[in-house]
Amino acid sequence: MSVKIAFIGLGVMGYPMAGHLAKAGHSVCVYNRTAAKAQKWVEDFNGSFAPTPREAASGADMVFMCVGNDDDLRSVVYGNDGVLAGMHENTILIDHTTTSAEVAREVAAKAALQHIDFIDAPVSGGQAGAENGVLTVMAGGNEAVFAKAQPIMAAFSRFSQLLGEAGSGQLCKMVNQICIAGVVQGLAEGLHFAKQAGLDGEKVIETISKGAAGSWQMENRYKTMWAGEYEFGFAVDWMRKDLGIALDEAKNNGATLPMTATVDQYYADVQALGGGRYDTSSLLARIEALHKK
Repeated sequence: MSVKIAFIGLGVMGYPMAGHLAKAGHSVCVYNRTAAKAQKWVEDFNGSFAPTPREAASGADMVFMCVGNDDDLRSVVYGNDGVLAGMHENTILIDHTTTSAEVAREVAAKAALQHIDFIDAPVSGGQAGAENGVLTVMAGGNEAVFAKAQPIMAAFSRFSQLLGEAGSGQLCKMVNQICIAGVVQGLAEGLHFAKQAGLDGEKVIETISKGAAGSWQMENRYKTMWAGEYEFGFAVDWMRKDLGIALDEAKNNGATLPMTATVDQYYADVQALGGGRYDTSSLLARIEALHKK
């Protein structure tokens, strides 16, 4: 079934996600803060673009968003040029941005006043997952609304799960980032140890990846980490934003996150080395920089 879709935000995730929706046969109108990127998307995927979020959302059955943070989300949702000003009753607003659970609940409440349904739906899988259409979607919202959105989101995802009411998707994404932080730090230390011990990194990973130590990070990042290359995927700047959201939420719900707080500071060290745009596997760069001192 083809539906009319607006997609707001064409970053490294949103650009291919919107493209998959167009390739699936949906009518897609995009908006991006930088108009030239929206024009390039239209050339690549044969959709259309609008000069404001409101105009992109006008007449759409579903509006998807994938922007930077809480403030970016509010800037495209509210106001005379925001999507809520252009949407009609009984349509669906879906947010793939990683934000606080608080802003997800806030947008859900504002949308409900206009009889618009809202789903917070952060994703995992990184740029490669977006480009290959195999993201994991963590959703919060109404079950019936999710059931309508899920087949459409399948254009760019291989798994999606409803976790509960609005904000639940964001809480699950926080769990996701907490777990990744610890795994990457462990992998960084393991590879550093292997180098210091004079081991063959390829053989080490081939061996331990077959057992309990195996992970997505190990499979997809060990080669570039071993080579000292950190230009592959989710940036340190964005990871610090996400971990900050998780740590703030932990203060509210009483969770104790000592490892997460420590790794967040390690990523601050990477930023201080000039690696804010490195991918998250660059925790190894921090260890090696300290070792050289």
